[in-house]
Amino acid sequence: MSYFKEIFYGGLSLVEGMLVTVRRLFQPLVTVQYPRKKIPLSSAYRGHIELKIFEDSGTHKCIVCLNCEKTCPSGVIRVQGVKQKEKGPKTLTNYVIDFSKCSLCGLCAEICPTQTLQYSKEYELVGETQSDCVIDLFARLAKQVEEKEEQEKKTQGLAA
Repeated sequence: MSYFKEIFYGGLSLVEGMLVTVRRLFQPLVTVQYPRKKIPLSSAYRGHIELKIFEDSGTHKCIVCLNCEKTCPSGVIRVQGVKQKEKGPKTLTNYVIDFSKCSLCGLCAEICPTQTLQYSKEYELVGETQSDCVIDLFARLAKQVEEKEEQEKKTQGLAA
């Protein structure tokens, strides 16, 4: 008797599954053809971390305290800085992170005393090799600042 019971319930689950499939046939598609069409990101999206550009200074406010490096559970952050003056603060020279091993937990951004680290909205960061995923955030920030300045010059040239 249990053999026929199993066959009955197996057939019943097959019919239920097919009903779900048939209902979905008549609903609109939800698949987005990604490269051609992009969906807007949620405001809660947390991408990889990056150095924040502050409006008042035009650059970051990293004091090279190494809290992010010490807190990182994956151990993928390497921060280097130099002292410009004997009693002055350190200046950031390198901020290297290996995104191939990063767990994107965000502890580094939360522990930062100057709130210099933020989550990016970029989701197309890709590399072909593991070494492509090792990124110097300081060099990346310098490039972003240059691009921002060039864009401002272009908009000022168009406005004039």
